[in-house]
Amino acid sequence: MTATYTFDIFSSLDGFGAASGNWTGYWGKQGPELLDHRLALYDQEQRMVFGANTYRAFAQMVAASTEESEVRDPWVTRMRNLPATVVSSTLEGSLDWPDATVVRGDAVDIVARLKKESEVPLRSHGSLSLNRALMAAGLVDRVQVTIFPVITGQTGLDPIFQGAADFDLELIESRTLDGHTQELIYRPILHI
Repeated sequence: MTATYTFDIFSSLDGFGAASGNWTGYWGKQGPELLDHRLALYDQEQRMVFGANTYRAFAQMVAASTEESEVRDPWVTRMRNLPATVVSSTLEGSLDWPDATVVRGDAVDIVARLKKESEVPLRSHGSLSLNRALMAAGLVDRVQVTIFPVITGQTGLDPIFQGAADFDLELIESRTLDGHTQELIYRPILHI
């Protein structure tokens, strides 16, 4: 049986994964329903998959945070304690992540092998370039995008699908959280 791979991403309405300026995490739009839902998602047994840049960003954010900051929301703490595979040709030494392993090589080959061998679902939060390559290779089973009610046309960073292949999306599930944030789960199908 092949493990399901979910590309899990936060986005502004205009498709950016982050923003500069005075935007805070979650673009300041997090609410209790969103945070409870995220914790429930990450309470499930699964393996995380990260690219080196996303791993570095998460590790740096956690190291620079305090117990009270939103960086340490319970779902983030739970994510950090899940087993993780970090795909990298540049990371050296041990990782500041409780159960993470660095795997070197081609990301497509690594994730294809993980999908065949893993007894639990695979999930990647962020890791944009990694997941664009995995989508093009047909390895992403679900794209789970949480769309926050903001437009960051002037301050948007990290366009999520910039340079991606073309895909048709089959809607699998949708929900509204806290009355304003949309979570959409799609099955991507390469558009030919």
